[in-house]
Amino acid sequence: MFFLARLYRHPAFVQGMREVSPQSPGIAAWGLMTGVAMVKSGMSVFEASAMTLLVFAGSSQLASIPLIVAGAPAWVILATGFCVNLRFVVFSLHLRQFLIHLPRWQRMLHGYLTADISYVLFVRKYAHPAETAEGRLEQEAYLAGNDFLNWLSWIVASFVGIALANLIPPSWGLGFAGILCLLGIQCSLASSRMRMLSAAVAGAAAVVAYSLPLKLNIVVAIAVAVILCLTVEKMRPAPGVSA
Repeated sequence: MFFLARLYRHPAFVQGMREVSPQSPGIAAWGLMTGVAMVKSGMSVFEASAMTLLVFAGSSQLASIPLIVAGAPAWVILATGFCVNLRFVVFSLHLRQFLIHLPRWQRMLHGYLTADISYVLFVRKYAHPAETAEGRLEQEAYLAGNDFLNWLSWIVASFVGIALANLIPPSWGLGFAGILCLLGIQCSLASSRMRMLSAAVAGAAAVVAYSLPLKLNIVVAIAVAVILCLTVEKMRPAPGVSA
């Protein structure tokens, strides 16, 4: 399609791929582990492949797999996936001002492909939306290149994990590598006191509620962190207002 051709031919597309490339091995390790986990949990190759292509959200996949295996109610699985992926609502609201000029289906495609690290790298490079057509094209091409390599690293590694699930030994430590990748992303996002507070509160709540069944400690952790941070935000004085 024409819009894809004009994006991947733009120098910013290659730049986006280049700048996400250092994180690609960690993303691939996380995807490989997720592919293995899906098959090891009892999902068929078809089910695991469909989940990889349709969901494209590692943390949500890993949170829902034990719930599916345990036979949890559908509402619990959906609520868990919703809570785990709430951050993408914030990402979308922020990126809307950069992509609002595009047709809806293109915005939806960007929304599907944009992941944590893509968002972090994009907002670091572009603080404000471009005001010219060439500037908007550059920003879109950079995001597309970033998303493409991120998506490719994840998808290829996930399918490798699905195909070789019974041959990859746990001693490889793929889970630990994936966790390190997520920790790196989290540290990149913790750029304000409120974000650091939310991470600390969520972590503490997850540990306290660890004994809850069906991995509900994840839902509890997110809910507690969101409620506390919203309360603190409301209590803070407005800018320019002295106490």
